[in-house]
Amino acid sequence: MARRTWSVQDAKNRFSEVVEAARRRPQTVTKHGKPAVVIVAADEYERLRDLQQLNAPTFAELLLAMPTGGEDFERLEGRMRDPGF
Repeated sequence: MARRTWSVQDAKNRFSEVVEAARRRPQTVTKHGKPAVVIVAADEYERLRDLQQLNAPTFAELLLAMPTGGEDFERLEGRMRDPGF
């Protein structure tokens, strides 16, 4: 069974049905014909959040991964922003 797509208005009018369907598989809600949100079951959300946390480096790992020593870094070109003083 494919993921169901609902307009915002349909999702509001049939919210209980959207919730029940989301328990089986993610449900997409569109706004102005474009995907706006995906509704997933709470246990699936927790599973995805736990998976993301397992794959995310810690702050210490990020710091330790920084290059050290006299290495040159490529400078990004960009415009200075106006501090608004």
